Amino acid sequence: MIEYEIWHRWATELQSLAQAGLYYESNIFDRERYERIRDISAEIMAHQTGEDPEKVRDMFSRDTGYITPKLDTRAAVFRDGRILLVQEATGKWALPGGWVEPDLSILENAVKEVREEAGLEVEARRLIAVMDRDKHNERVFPRKIILHFVLCEPRGGAFRPNSETVRADYFGPEDLPSPLALEKTTPEQIQMCFQASRDPNWQTFFD
Repeated sequence: MIEYEIWHRWATELQSLAQAGLYYESNIFDRERYERIRDISAEIMAHQTGEDPEKVRDMFSRDTGYITPKLDTRAAVFRDGRILLVQEATGKWALPGGWVEPDLSILENAVKEVREEAGLEVEARRLIAVMDRDKHNERVFPRKIILHFVLCEPRGGAFRPNSETVRADYFGPEDLPSPLALEKTTPEQIQMCFQASRDPNWQTFFD
């Protein structure tokens, strides 16, 4: 974990410095230097994560301006004391969710993801947690990701086959399905959602 934190921090800082330099600098020679720094950060990230170097380099090169984390929402939808999970085409299960769209709020995105992945209309009621994904979930991503867990109530609808998920169902705290998509949803995060759903005085967790 310590080794991961060191190289990931180095690569992320190099990328941030390079992007800021490319955004503000007009001198062609300095821009070439910043581009090389960006390439080095992509090479480090690709080497450590096993991702395709060209894919990482392309993703880095599309960024402009100051680097900020990517946002992700995960909806905790409960019915009769059981939590909704969706099964992806890979066979793994997760809380419904995904990247926050640029024109949507955290609340709106959580509602949208449940509609798309589970076919349900929900009402977002409370923010359960704001988490640094790197501190809690498996698999390293080239970007810092901030997870937002949103407590929701179902208001109707039914599962419909779609391009992202093959099944949706409710589960109790002791009968969670396997395998979970641990890069998106861990057992600890699901148990946290159960706790939040039972506690009217729940205080939003953040790190």
